[in-house]
Amino acid sequence: MSALVEAVLKVVVTSALVVAIAELAKRSTLFGALLASLPLTSVLAFIWIWYDTGDTEKVARLATSIFWLVLPSLVLFLVLPALLRTGVPFWPSLASASVATAVAYFAMLKLLALFEIST
Repeated sequence: MSALVEAVLKVVVTSALVVAIAELAKRSTLFGALLASLPLTSVLAFIWIWYDTGDTEKVARLATSIFWLVLPSLVLFLVLPALLRTGVPFWPSLASASVATAVAYFAMLKLLALFEIST
């Protein structure tokens, strides 16, 4: 399989997953959230890396890095609903929550470096 065909296949599969989550969430926020909360994109990334390289150590390193970086990503899911529920419009809420999440990522990377934890 050519590299271009593989890349297109990866984009199509990954995009289909995102669209499926959005469509499901229109009908049921619970089931949309359930599907979105599953680490499906991480699993797809593991599959693509292993398929492309056969390197299980790369997959293991990616899994470990994802673990550490999931923690600061949770800031988005706390800040966004808090801002929306206090009446802040959607786009400013999303922007503020994204900035807060970026700050949390930066802080986590500094913390990991402080404790000499490799990501």
